[in-house]
Amino acid sequence: MSPIFEPGKSDFDELIEVWETSVRATHDFLQESDIRWLRPQVRNEYFYAVRLYAFRNEDGKIQGFIGVAEGKIEMLFIAPTARGQGIGKKLLQYAVTILGATELDVNEQNPQAVGFYLHQGFEVVGRSPLDGMGKPFPLLHMKLSAVK
Repeated sequence: MSPIFEPGKSDFDELIEVWETSVRATHDFLQESDIRWLRPQVRNEYFYAVRLYAFRNEDGKIQGFIGVAEGKIEMLFIAPTARGQGIGKKLLQYAVTILGATELDVNEQNPQAVGFYLHQGFEVVGRSPLDGMGKPFPLLHMKLSAVK
């Protein structure tokens, strides 16, 4: 049985917990009010706008997830306690090889994520000063340059 699976609505509460703990660990540019505003958006809208795949450990706990739409990685979040174990790389490789994802946007103010994607063969092909909601969180547009 593969640890990567397609989660259902019954998994959304666990997914949003992974999202929030991951955001708190890596998105220090966000204010508490931003996180409180984003949480229901992610839970009730964004999860439905992508094809979600999650990684479950041997204890059955979701450790991370990825969301893909139209060949673009829209989200990748790993539980802080599971970072550095290759879960993000496995989910990313799944999205690239199985789902054909070759593009993504990443917050410029999240240097750990930028470095991760660069290391995985993505390159910066553009930049936007505002995020998709018009907030002043610059995005780097990245495209897969080589499969690793």
